Amino acid sequence: MHTVLVSCVGKAAKPNVTTLAWAMPTSIDPPLLAISLSPKRHSHTLIEESGEFIVNIPTLELLQAVYACGSFTGRSFDKFKKANLTPMPAKKVKAPAIRECIAHLECKVDSKFTTGDHTVFVGKILEAYADQGVFTESYDLKKSRMLYHAGGNNFAILDPKIYKP
Repeated sequence: MHTVLVSCVGKAAKPNVTTLAWAMPTSIDPPLLAISLSPKRHSHTLIEESGEFIVNIPTLELLQAVYACGSFTGRSFDKFKKANLTPMPAKKVKAPAIRECIAHLECKVDSKFTTGDHTVFVGKILEAYADQGVFTESYDLKKSRMLYHAGGNNFAILDPKIYKP
């Protein structure tokens, strides 16, 4: 599953980053996407407090940071520092975007619902932007080398060859 870094901030204004493989678009008009988080996760609390989050798209070059952000809790660690990530001001939300990521989707929580032991947060995309040359009509897979979670501690990238029916 496609792996993303979700940045968020709560009332205390201390930003956090979490690694997720459970994120997907759900609507084009209006532009919505969903992320699924366990209520046990620190980021869950922060998103509930602020009603905002950013989905940041990491690449293979950020594999160690992606792993670190999924392995440590933001309750005890500053994940930006621990993972050597640079927070940058977002355009529409309070949470910082991650400079090292190739694309960013700034979201305001539109709705949420419980699914078993997780909460699905549906975010309305307020702003979307990507590094120049990475995305035109689709992602340039040779440049982007996006990460996919392959189970456990395993990650993969897509073969950059595009196949059409």
